[in-house]
Amino acid sequence: MRGLKRWLDRSPTAQAVLIVLLGVGISALVRRDEPPASWVVHGVLYAAIGIAIVAAQRRRARRASGTDVRGLAELNRKLRHREVPSDPEEREAMRRLVADHLRRMERAGRWLPYWLGFMGLVAVGILVLGVVNGSWLFPLGYAVFVAGLCSWVLWMRRLSFDRCHFMRSALERQAAPVS
Repeated sequence: MRGLKRWLDRSPTAQAVLIVLLGVGISALVRRDEPPASWVVHGVLYAAIGIAIVAAQRRRARRASGTDVRGLAELNRKLRHREVPSDPEEREAMRRLVADHLRRMERAGRWLPYWLGFMGLVAVGILVLGVVNGSWLFPLGYAVFVAGLCSWVLWMRRLSFDRCHFMRSALERQAAPVS
């Protein structure tokens, strides 16, 4: 499993294949009455959009850290596992990457309450419409899904903040002169 995860971290081609397969599967579930060729077309379309987003995020992170694709994947792995780099150049790249992550999370955090409120309003609206129409099973499932998704987003955000703050303080401790 670690090998698969490492392969997915480092290979944009593997990510593209995974996104295409997920897109085809989701299209097959949502659009059962359409032919399988349509599922594949939708899967490729979803993959193209997903790959464009991932490529833009990676390019931004590469510029911020000043490393290549493999170096960025290794820095992200070390950040996830809370491993402080020993090489001075790698520490400097990690410091820039962590600063960029924290800056982007703080900027995105300004919009987080609005996004959570919008998702809550949509879930409540669909739940109310479902209850009024007498079909409450799907709206209830959707509301539970939205609550789980929002909780997962908040949990992952907190985890990322903790990792970045840990790494920033560990890098500062190493940079401080020993007396």
